[in-house]
Amino acid sequence: MNVPPEKPPSDPDWQAWLDQHGAVFFLYARQQTRSESDAKDVFQDVLVETWVKARGTIPDKAVVLATIRRRSIDLGRSIDRRVRREQTVATPEGSWFVPDFDANDTRRHLVESIQQLPDDLREVLILRMWGDLSFPAIASLTDVPVPTATSRYRYALDHLRRTLVELQP
Repeated sequence: MNVPPEKPPSDPDWQAWLDQHGAVFFLYARQQTRSESDAKDVFQDVLVETWVKARGTIPDKAVVLATIRRRSIDLGRSIDRRVRREQTVATPEGSWFVPDFDANDTRRHLVESIQQLPDDLREVLILRMWGDLSFPAIASLTDVPVPTATSRYRYALDHLRRTLVELQP
């Protein structure tokens, strides 16, 4: 696929072909994919691929449509695989994390409180406590200034302290 064409189509020929069929190709790509951006990616990739394979001639319309269909299916499968992987890793109920506590256990309340923290506070808390990262490292990783990382950690701890105080009889 990376082989350059021997004789590229002339600009007027190529432009006329795109003017005549481009809207149909894009419409078909849009119907075969899940989003406008996916359709644009497939459309662009397919035009380049079929042009290279045509080796200096204008690609056949049926070949372009078949390639759009194949690439759209491939992209959909790729997206599905990625989503499944991300859901497996992101699900705290996954087999790698099964909390072990009783109904009245303080740990259960603490886990629930951590899950309820705003994303930015929870991220810093986890990176500091379980990742054992320094505040400069956390700041670099999250792309915030060091004082912001430090204050997010402090806010998260304050929230957890209030939660634990509420549990006291």
